[in-house]
Amino acid sequence: TFRVELPAGNLQGVERVAAPLSSGTGDPAADETPRLSGRVLLVEDGPDNQRLISLLLAKVGVEAAVVENGQQAVERVQEARLAGTPFDLVLMDMQMPVMDGYTATRILRRQGFPGSIVALTAHAMDAERGRCLSAGCDDFATKPIDRARFYALLSRHLGKRKDD
Repeated sequence: TFRVELPAGNLQGVERVAAPLSSGTGDPAADETPRLSGRVLLVEDGPDNQRLISLLLAKVGVEAAVVENGQQAVERVQEARLAGTPFDLVLMDMQMPVMDGYTATRILRRQGFPGSIVALTAHAMDAERGRCLSAGCDDFATKPIDRARFYALLSRHLGKRKDD
């Protein structure tokens, strides 16, 4: 947070304008928060990213669970399937300790996980995208998370709520 003070001079006769309530992107669609439904597993080892992405998921109305490595992801997906509450989407960090996202994605696909798996990575190169898709991911998102792009990604994979 910072504060800037600028001398404005005499403002008599200058019309005041209300500050916009939007994010200031100029794109009204980017300022809209979609309403979605579904169960999402966030696989992310960074506590800051866990908090941020969980907040964004809650804001769109999806049910989310968080684990911190690929091994936990494989276990949680299996538990959810056996309980009759499968995940619709897995947001998979690709570089993690214990088991990375590439290995976890391959295992989930071998086990027949039918939901979408979206790679989350700080590496934005085309080669990295190809590596994630080759491992079995359906889509690719880069960090840091861009809110408008993230909401569009969620909309693609979870779809709009039928009741909205």
